[in-house]
Amino acid sequence: MVKGFTLIELLIVIIIISLVYYLGFSGMENTKSKPKALTPVNLKSSIVKSELFSGEATLLCIDNCKTCYLRKDISSPFEAYENTIDLKGLQVYTLDSRDSLQRVEYGRYQDEKVCLSMHFYPNGSSSQVILKQKDKVYFLPAYFGEPARFDSLEDAKAYWLQNTQAVANSGDFY
Repeated sequence: MVKGFTLIELLIVIIIISLVYYLGFSGMENTKSKPKALTPVNLKSSIVKSELFSGEATLLCIDNCKTCYLRKDISSPFEAYENTIDLKGLQVYTLDSRDSLQRVEYGRYQDEKVCLSMHFYPNGSSSQVILKQKDKVYFLPAYFGEPARFDSLEDAKAYWLQNTQAVANSGDFY
């Protein structure tokens, strides 16, 4: 006499396997990875990879750099930058005509003080600035290279001047 499983036993096994599968895999979703928070280190790369970027853009941050807006070109309206922003307390510096550090004051937008305004161009360049956030200082190059982190504003200024000399010296930079 050959013994086998009854139809009821097979249905019970299928139900148990289905429940285990449902409980085990129902929480897993196949979603896009969320973009990283906007920081001085990834500022340029995050904007260029943003869905709002179409070859040219302007980033404008207000409210002590807790709120940012992005516009596609000079004639487009600013749209809220929806991703996470980690630029709080940011100070922006540039070099004046005498190579002295100058803190940048941008004015106001929506009756709030603008703490950062950067333009990103179709050729991949952007505004060249030095950013200070708490005790960290970053140099953001206009063209090539990655942002560099420094311990002081003077170190970032020296690096800026060094890169300026490299570009000016008969193509040594390239």
